[in-house]
Amino acid sequence: MKKIAVLMVLACIGLLKVSMAQEAKVKWYTFEEAVELNKKEQRKIFIDVYTDWCGWCKKMEATTFTDPVISNILNKDYYAVRFDAETTDTIGFGGKQFVNDGGRSRSPHQLAVALLQGKMSYPSIAYLNEDNQLLTSVPGYYTADRLEPILKFFAEDAFKTQSFEEFQKNFKSEIKTN
Repeated sequence: MKKIAVLMVLACIGLLKVSMAQEAKVKWYTFEEAVELNKKEQRKIFIDVYTDWCGWCKKMEATTFTDPVISNILNKDYYAVRFDAETTDTIGFGGKQFVNDGGRSRSPHQLAVALLQGKMSYPSIAYLNEDNQLLTSVPGYYTADRLEPILKFFAEDAFKTQSFEEFQKNFKSEIKTN
């Protein structure tokens, strides 16, 4: 009887881990999908601007974006986009066609240049409002505990009434630290 009880407890723990792992997955969209979805149900758009060769981009993908608190915020409050800054795809947005002219090695895509306002640094995150207008772009690698208040600052529209520094003073993190 004890063996059955132990096995049931282990099975429940295993199911809980699988469930938590599923919750920790960000639903990523293409840029075009996010813009289309935003027409039906408005949300802000979070754009992770990365490159394949960027080590910090890979680390952020593997650690920050797999944190359950971060993934839940992104899935609930944003349309999350992973955008390769060096893609060769043509992207239509705002009545314009954005391309990568490929004129040089590691050539950035025109949309990446626009989103980052010419400050090409990877990783970077661009935030668009519900009307697909750029709020800001933030360069650099962010751990989950550093990204969480920024996500909430924009998701809750706190940026409209206070500075980020003021917001941070009263911010309560949901991320569990060891």
